[in-house]
Amino acid sequence: MDTMLLPLYAFAVGLTACGLAGSAMELFSGRRLAFAEPYVSPAHIVRSLAATACAGPFMLANEALAARREGRISMLALLSCGCTAVAWALALGIVLITIASWTTGLLGSADFSA
Repeated sequence: MDTMLLPLYAFAVGLTACGLAGSAMELFSGRRLAFAEPYVSPAHIVRSLAATACAGPFMLANEALAARREGRISMLALLSCGCTAVAWALALGIVLITIASWTTGLLGSADFSA
């Protein structure tokens, strides 16, 4: 049981971060989250990479569901996109936990004595 807790926690962290970032981006822009303008732009590569890294699983799920509704992809392709989004959220969670752990280690090793 304990071996499954860390991956589940990492997935929950990634899914939460992805949802928060994606929802905030939708609120600010007023448009559905997708791999298109204003979120992804060749003119703003660094911003596009950051947006895609943080809200990518949300973007992928939105795009896949829209494509399925329009009949552009099959059910198998939709399931493949869903599995990719789950793996992406897990990887995002692992990266965020690692960054938080590394940051905590750096802050904990600082000497704050007066």
